[in-house]
Amino acid sequence: MTIRTLLVDDEPLAVQGLELRLQPFQDIEIVGRALNGREAIRAIRTEKPDLVFLDVQMPGFDGFSVVSALADITPPLFVFVTAYSDHAIRAFEAQAVDYLMKPVETERLAQTIERVRVRLQEKRMCDEAERLAAKLAEVDPDSVSTLQPAAEPASDRFERIINVKDQGQIFRVDVDSIEKIDAAGDYMCLTTADQTLILRETMKDLERRLDPRKFQRVHRSTIVNLENVRQVKPHTNGECFLTLASGATVKVSRSYRDVVARFL
Repeated sequence: MTIRTLLVDDEPLAVQGLELRLQPFQDIEIVGRALNGREAIRAIRTEKPDLVFLDVQMPGFDGFSVVSALADITPPLFVFVTAYSDHAIRAFEAQAVDYLMKPVETERLAQTIERVRVRLQEKRMCDEAERLAAKLAEVDPDSVSTLQPAAEPASDRFERIINVKDQGQIFRVDVDSIEKIDAAGDYMCLTTADQTLILRETMKDLERRLDPRKFQRVHRSTIVNLENVRQVKPHTNGECFLTLASGATVKVSRSYRDVVARFL
């Protein structure tokens, strides 16, 4: 899997230095370089890279302005690279994959590239599954409901830690500690045994980052960590309620009653 990559920084030496550090990664293909935000926006729209290493402070359009200007297209993955640590909260709020400090350390860069690989593999698998399902629906609509995945998803391609910017801080949340997730528009409320944090992300995008063997939607606005389910209480009209380890009760709508079958 080749990762088509764009480098953006208003300092040519910084671009060259990052390119040298990326050379050992055989799957990284540099498809372009930009020295300011306007060039970056044009290059992203033209080249459609998978990944962009993006400087924060640049004349004219800064890194965050670049991300905002691409709201009308499916964006690439962004890794912010900067000499200033005080932009970290905004970077994660912009759904950046990572935030690197200059000068970039080799070991830290390797961690970032591995995270990028996981995200891209997950995205490509989901896109391919959706494409095949759509094609099958055209040819044989009745078979879609009976279609089963060929293999269990690999657990190492899902997030283990989620960075959540809340109350002016960045919390690193262990995914296994999450009990349930409730949607409120484009915001997700992540509930653990100790706290509830607010994450700006859609339900669909968050689902793609979580292992479906552990996390399942039980309502159009609720995802539950199945390992925290302690009791299943049948209700009327095919609905039921799940009692979680904390004692919280979650309603399972009829549309998601197949989730309950896992406990029977």
